[in-house]
Amino acid sequence: MDEDLKKRLTKEQYEVTQNAATEMPFSGEYDNFYQDGIYVDVVSGEPLFSSTDKYDAGCGWPSFTKPIDKQALKTNTDKSFGMIRDEVRSKEAGSHLGHVFPDGPAVAGGLRYCINSAALKFIPVNELDEKGYSEYKQLFVK
Repeated sequence: MDEDLKKRLTKEQYEVTQNAATEMPFSGEYDNFYQDGIYVDVVSGEPLFSSTDKYDAGCGWPSFTKPIDKQALKTNTDKSFGMIRDEVRSKEAGSHLGHVFPDGPAVAGGLRYCINSAALKFIPVNELDEKGYSEYKQLFVK
């Protein structure tokens, strides 16, 4: 599987998802990106976040107030770099995604899921059906 991942993913995607690396702030594809759709795990395709919950936290990484389904994520205590943080991983593939912090918008629950773009793949609303994510269209019904 490891060799397959190295072939399928870019070096940065592999380092972020498999070795818990962090992309440089303000460098990720989805940091300043605001189209309607969902963000899935780049490794497994597991649905993780919706653009309806994305906001500009000014931190340099895509930020979300909540996942589509909390059951799709698992958190671990991360004591690297002399800090104590809550690491976020995808449940299905175990991909390192980023961290969750308690400094998000209070009106949306107070959490900020700070996620590496390299761990995500974006599926636009108009491609949800063809990519097998039809059930998530309901997130965009106004």
